[in-house]
Amino acid sequence: MTVHVEVDLTSGVPPFEQVRLQVVAHVAAGRLRAGDRLPTIRDLATDLGIAAGTVARAYRELEQGGLVVTRRRTGTVVAEGTPAPDQGLRDASVRFVATARAAGLADEEVLDLVRGALLDARAPVASAPEDVRAPVRV
Repeated sequence: MTVHVEVDLTSGVPPFEQVRLQVVAHVAAGRLRAGDRLPTIRDLATDLGIAAGTVARAYRELEQGGLVVTRRRTGTVVAEGTPAPDQGLRDASVRFVATARAAGLADEEVLDLVRGALLDARAPVASAPEDVRAPVRV
C-alpha cells in the first residue's frame, strides 16, 4: 500500500520522528493495516532526501513500539494485532478538520490546536468537576 510521508527539514521535530509519527498516523487512520508493507529504508530515504540511517531509526523505533515487524524477505510490515482505528474517532477528527478549515484555519494552526489539546490533556484536572473529567465517546 502506498502512503504519503514527507519531512520538513526546517521543523524542530527531528526527521526520524516525523517519519515515525506519520507512519503511526497512517496506521491509526486505517490507511495502513496489519500486513501492509512499508517502503524499503533506502527507497523512502531517497524519496525524502534524507539519510538511510534516519529512516532506519524511525523503523527501529516503530518496531520497538510493536507497530511494525521487519522480516528478511518481506521487509518492514505493519504488525499483526495492530488495532483497527476507532471509527468514531476517525469521524470526529474529520469533522474537526472540516470545522477548522471552514473557520479559515491553516493546517499549521489546526495542528497547533491539537498540540495544545494534547498538552492540556496531560495537565492534572483535580479542580475540574467530575462530569468534565469523565471520558466521552464520540
